[in-house]
Amino acid sequence: MIVKRSLILSLGFVIVGCTTLDGDRPPDWATMDRPDLASASTTYGDLLELPEPAGVIPAAVYGFRDLTGQYRESPNSNLSTAVTQGGGSLLTEALLRSGWFRPLEREGLQDLLTERRVARQLNTSVATLQDARVLFEGGITGYDRNTTTGGFGARYFGLGASEAYVIDQVTVSLRAVNVSNGEVLAAVTTTKTIYSYQLEGGLFRFVRNQRLLEVEAGYTYNEPRYLATHDAINAALIHLIVRGLSEDHWRLANAEDWNSPVIQTYNEAFLEHQETARQGSPQSS
Repeated sequence: MIVKRSLILSLGFVIVGCTTLDGDRPPDWATMDRPDLASASTTYGDLLELPEPAGVIPAAVYGFRDLTGQYRESPNSNLSTAVTQGGGSLLTEALLRSGWFRPLEREGLQDLLTERRVARQLNTSVATLQDARVLFEGGITGYDRNTTTGGFGARYFGLGASEAYVIDQVTVSLRAVNVSNGEVLAAVTTTKTIYSYQLEGGLFRFVRNQRLLEVEAGYTYNEPRYLATHDAINAALIHLIVRGLSEDHWRLANAEDWNSPVIQTYNEAFLEHQETARQGSPQSS
């Protein structure tokens, strides 16, 4: 009777395991989804909800590099970097979507100048390049692995399950520079956690003499580093816009929009951060 129950339980694990694997297995190539726009980050909606500025400011981004110098952990590193190398493209897109800045092409400036020379040789009129009023500088300044780890597991009579999680953190620094005099108008640093989660279950049991049954099933989720970096860049830009408003570096089209939910949310977050920093300083203790 005990053997029958064990066989039934084991068969149930096999069915569940096979069902899970079938659900996680990608479909046939003929039925694969068509390419689509990249997933929006959680702060993308906040970027679109920003109120209108008094005027759109021409801005330039020459680069937003990975300053961490970190590579993926071995044995899967293969000299691949831990974070995206396309920070400049992400920042340029954020500037455009915010509606506050008009980004000018600077990362591919050499290609642009080459095309303009070609146009002149073809006797095509070429307009004068527009100069930027604000220059955005900074980069991905930190990537910390395993800032928090944890998990839980249990096993009894060959039957068990476990879960584990790992939290990494990416840090982004962004500053706005006045092109006319080189003054740093505002500077912010934001962080974004990156979650990884693993769930496993299995059965390891002799169902009869010299008959071993082993069943395993699992699930792993890794938050994309690209989306986390995109989130941190968007948040940094929104914080920088709000800081510039509070310090009168740029203005709203409607002064009453200062009370809009998105601006107040980020302004309150900055004030809370400042208050926490003051309480933690040596002078306040």
